[in-house]
Amino acid sequence: MKNEHSFHIPVMGIGFTVDTALKVAHLGINSVLSLIGDKLHEKLRKYYCEKYGLAYEEITDKIDDYKAKRTTAYLNLLDDLTAKKFESYKNSTAEYKTEIEACIDLLPNSAQLKKEFRRLMEDSSSSDQCKKWVEENLQLGSIDVNIMTKLDRENFVKGEKLPPEHNDGHVAMRAYANSTLDSSLVLSAGLNPRLFTYMEQFEDFYPDSNGYIKKKIILKVSDYRSALVQGKFLAKKGLWISEYRVESGLNCGGHAFATDGFLMGPILSEFKNNKKELFDSVFEVLKTALDAKNKAVFEELLPFKFTAQGGVGTSEEHQFLLDEYQLDSVGWGSPFLLVPEAVNVDDETITRLIEAKEEDFYLSRISPLGVPFNSLRDTSKERERKEKIAKGKPGSPCIEGSLALFNKEFTDDPICTASRQYQKLKIEELKKDNLSVEEYQEKYEKIVEKTCLCTGLVNPVLIVNELKTPTGNGGVSICPGPNMFYFKKVMTMSEITSHIYGKKSIPFSVERPHMFVKELYAYIKYLKGSIEDTRKSVNKKGKNRLLKFSENLSSGIEYYQSLFNANLKTFYDTKAVILADLQASIEKLNTMHQEIEALSIELPIQKI
Repeated sequence: MKNEHSFHIPVMGIGFTVDTALKVAHLGINSVLSLIGDKLHEKLRKYYCEKYGLAYEEITDKIDDYKAKRTTAYLNLLDDLTAKKFESYKNSTAEYKTEIEACIDLLPNSAQLKKEFRRLMEDSSSSDQCKKWVEENLQLGSIDVNIMTKLDRENFVKGEKLPPEHNDGHVAMRAYANSTLDSSLVLSAGLNPRLFTYMEQFEDFYPDSNGYIKKKIILKVSDYRSALVQGKFLAKKGLWISEYRVESGLNCGGHAFATDGFLMGPILSEFKNNKKELFDSVFEVLKTALDAKNKAVFEELLPFKFTAQGGVGTSEEHQFLLDEYQLDSVGWGSPFLLVPEAVNVDDETITRLIEAKEEDFYLSRISPLGVPFNSLRDTSKERERKEKIAKGKPGSPCIEGSLALFNKEFTDDPICTASRQYQKLKIEELKKDNLSVEEYQEKYEKIVEKTCLCTGLVNPVLIVNELKTPTGNGGVSICPGPNMFYFKKVMTMSEITSHIYGKKSIPFSVERPHMFVKELYAYIKYLKGSIEDTRKSVNKKGKNRLLKFSENLSSGIEYYQSLFNANLKTFYDTKAVILADLQASIEKLNTMHQEIEALSIELPIQKI
């Protein structure tokens, strides 16, 4: 449909949205899948080939460049199956009207396409006229893919390091570039110069003579400055950022990359106010680079979008983001974990999500990456982890190795801190430190809390499709954002889209704070934890960082107070509550700021 949907489904975990496109693309809805996991892609390709009666030839690990070829083959299958489903959907006869009406009904009531279709139906047009209209107006949702740029593990064969093009991120990039997909690549987790440079090799990332880009680039960012830096870095290579996607630092699912106290509202405002400068300055760099590469140069700006995601939960918030910050789309992630029609979550985990208390959604340290990770307590993966500890065998067998990136404490090749190998070696080292019982236990817990996310985030899709999970490693990890707590029922696609567009809202069982306030709470909690951590060893740099963090939060609250005191067209019923929440937060923050100022800096011991 001509971009009539104003929401998209972001990447979630590894397996949650790995085949979401097959379920929603024919409805005109864009979704994102992770490119992590060639073994999973191969397993799903076999599954779907058997399901749809297609020929399947295994891509074994004996084949040259098998990892990239497995992922490419899976992406090509998704491309083919969604296209065929879409054509069948458009050309169906007996159920034609019902199916198309159901598709159109998902759109917001204000959508021009919806109004046109209703007029068409009222005119009692012929079947041929309807099919012609459908052919001209319905559009397949985009099958977008995600690469976490830091997940670019070096690979080895018999102890010898392979060239950079065999790094995990490079393999994923090549796999997507060689696929038939006409969609977008979402780059997340920051700048990776070597990986970004590798993109130059693939023609699909460049605009053709008409300015069309087959494989567009979406840059996921948390602030304006990083967007400008990364945008220009890629533009110097002749690569255009077609979309800047702002994500909340803490009010999101999965890995949480906290900003230095910069809140989502002020960040979006900065983008809005500087959008022209951003695209104009990056475009000038792009033109010079394209000219140097003897490629087509354009005088008018190439198409671009500005989107956001992280913590949105009501239609009022959704529309406010679109209107106030002039966004092209808003990402809805965590709530879709309760939509089986779109996302893979096993029944046990769905029940746990629905029954969980607010404190069960927390920012954990379970990720081997060492980055805070939004988690749910008492998952089957968590129980599995504790069972292994109780048996005296903490850690997991490293099956995928995708997160074995940096740690070389005990080995020449990096090993994952969630692996059985690492945790055994680290605990043996810990035993030699002659620590007190309390100190030993504290450090021991930090070692064994790391969880194998490679399997935990893959297992849901295997369980849902009744495929085999790894023996002894079949537990499920799930990574919802804090906003997940307020959704307490399994939803259909019709129900969730009606909620997003305000046609029929899903009631919350408890009062839910505004998404900006919810993120603010998360940052204040994060700051409190940082203060406690800093108390153990205070230095000038750490203290100054906390003071700056606090000051940035204060500036953000002032922005919100000004915003909600203005004559907004929305939030009439909740404005007083929002302002009261902001006032309470500024008072709490002022107290914390005083605590930071009172921290005594430990001076280095002077040698006599």
